[in-house]
Amino acid sequence: MGGERQHYYGKHGTPQKYDPTFKGPIYNRGCTDIICCVFLLLAIVGYVAVGIIAWTHGDPRKVIYPTDSRGEFCGQKGTKNANKPYLFYFNIVKCASPLVLLEFQCPTPQICVEKCPDRYLTFLSAHASQDFEYYKQFCVPGFPNSKSVAEVLRDGDCPAVLTPSTPLARRCFPAIHAHKGVLMVGNETTYEDGLGARKNITELVEGAKKANGVLEARQLAMRIFEDYTVSWYWIVIGLVIAMVMSLLFIVLLRFLAGIMVWVMIVMVILVLGYGIFHCYMEYSRLRGKAGSDVSLVDLGFQTDLRVYLHLRQTWLAFMIILSILEVIIILLLIFLRKRILIAIALIKEASRAVGYVMCSMLYPLVTFFLLCLCIAYWASTAVFLSTSNEAVYKIFGDVNTCPVVGKTCNPETFPSSNESRLCPGAHCQFAFYGGESGYHRALLGLQIFNAFMFFWLANFVLALGQVTLAGAFASYYWALHKPDDLPAFPLFSAFSRALRYHTGSLAFGALILAIVQIIRVVLEYLDQRLKAADNKFAKFLMTCLKCCFWCLEKFIKFLNRNAYIMIAIYGTNFCTSARNAFFLLMRNIIRVAVLDKVTDFLFLLGKLLVVGSVGILAFFFFTHRIRIVQDTAPPLNYYWVPILTVIIGSYLIAHGFFSVYGMCVDTLFLCFLEDLERNDGSAERPYFMSSNLKKLLNKTNKKLAES
Repeated sequence: MGGERQHYYGKHGTPQKYDPTFKGPIYNRGCTDIICCVFLLLAIVGYVAVGIIAWTHGDPRKVIYPTDSRGEFCGQKGTKNANKPYLFYFNIVKCASPLVLLEFQCPTPQICVEKCPDRYLTFLSAHASQDFEYYKQFCVPGFPNSKSVAEVLRDGDCPAVLTPSTPLARRCFPAIHAHKGVLMVGNETTYEDGLGARKNITELVEGAKKANGVLEARQLAMRIFEDYTVSWYWIVIGLVIAMVMSLLFIVLLRFLAGIMVWVMIVMVILVLGYGIFHCYMEYSRLRGKAGSDVSLVDLGFQTDLRVYLHLRQTWLAFMIILSILEVIIILLLIFLRKRILIAIALIKEASRAVGYVMCSMLYPLVTFFLLCLCIAYWASTAVFLSTSNEAVYKIFGDVNTCPVVGKTCNPETFPSSNESRLCPGAHCQFAFYGGESGYHRALLGLQIFNAFMFFWLANFVLALGQVTLAGAFASYYWALHKPDDLPAFPLFSAFSRALRYHTGSLAFGALILAIVQIIRVVLEYLDQRLKAADNKFAKFLMTCLKCCFWCLEKFIKFLNRNAYIMIAIYGTNFCTSARNAFFLLMRNIIRVAVLDKVTDFLFLLGKLLVVGSVGILAFFFFTHRIRIVQDTAPPLNYYWVPILTVIIGSYLIAHGFFSVYGMCVDTLFLCFLEDLERNDGSAERPYFMSSNLKKLLNKTNKKLAES
């Protein structure tokens, strides 16, 4: 038996030995993972430098106000485009490229116009008609009328086709609507490509949808804004109610956790029992009916699944499956009853710990504030980087007669330049958005670095919150006489210890997670690019990679969370803490599984209770079905606006409260396991666990028992 125990611990690490000086989170500790701390500081300095460079070169007005291919703003006073407030795209289908999200620019010529097109025309049909004067206002400024149709379309002087458009965000987008189930632009279901070839309008529609993101009308946005202005007061009241209910639920778990868990288990057993009874009744009812004895194999696969319900064999299979599940649950309940009781006791103890460290409930506000800073810096830097591109013009002409074809040029000075005299037939035309400098060539890399730093800093902020909460709750558990031995400011002490000693360890754990997350982002980007390719092996490989990295991210989050708890308690580096936490959990894997499922159920029940109650109350109030005192809900354009806001806000509030509670449960659980391995209940090595846990495990402290 001793050999088996030694072999077991050899596979899952060595249990913690008794340390007479250990009385909870170690205060006399040193700095850990200093190299990672230095790397984080250097990365932050580089991140600030990238932000400064982006803010120097970028112009966020390009996102708000449209610019033509020459970089001039449409409708800006004091410019030649002052009376042209709208931007017109020559070929909006090209705006469907995923790179548009990185560059905020469509790879097609764009000009400022007084108004968007209101009719359907092709350049071929308008060239020889009286509509040509109307068509010319959508061509490049200074368009020469001496070219042939083919030359104009080749040189990109005019769009190949005009479609009825409407302005959205000062940009002209095709006026898409459905008529009798058919997608139409204006009154057309097809369009010409400019040379007489008819194409289905679906391609243009899809390109337009991707280009404008299916923008809502400005009138809808204004109505929603009006609803917020008249209902914000009641929305805040609803969110306060959600906060009070979340806190009340956590407090009540001290008294109702056991009842809720056992009621849930009994309900599952009763539901499965009723399912078995129902299957037996259906099986008996079908006895003797024509066709009910046909086997599932003979019937084969049928698209109408209701056919199988007329077979006795189907109900027999259902009855067998439910019976097996019933037996498994009853056996698990018999053999895991004690572990379920331990899980319930830990949940009750977590409720007491939160009550003694009540300021921990406010810490999610600190995490939220820091995350908002990270998001704001990342978003602003991304916008400035994306708007750093410039319109690049190239010389187009006959390659055989013009040696400067492909070189960059300036459309303003090109007519009088040496290149124009060298190649009389060449012209300076918009090529793409980008730049020729090293900065412009590095923009994609800078965007990836921006996203990577966002993930790293966001994970660092979350890690800081987890270590802070773990340190505070560990101080509660390792207080022998609760709450008398609890430190004065456990949350502040844990926060200062985390920043002073373990910034490097938090950065290390956040770095590992950020690398996996940025790989997942790259895989998603590649998957979008490869969707057009009909390569089944590539799609299968991409799916496998995405699944593997998703699982890896979940595992790293689980490992990091428990590693941070060990860091908060012992002050060891990240790798040592992760290894000790992992082996400690592996030595108690059944307890881990039971506690995880019990807490998941209680948190799900709590979120459903808070969100459901507040959501139903908001629905009855904003639909004028109930009144609060003498006040009634204000008149609204869309009553679902405040209701959805209250529901989403209530979920976020409940999630914030339960995340603190979940961290408390996990911390107390690891401390409980450490307590069992470190101590034996003697006068020299007393247990620190609560009296309920000692009673469940039939353990006592001898010193206390003798007294």
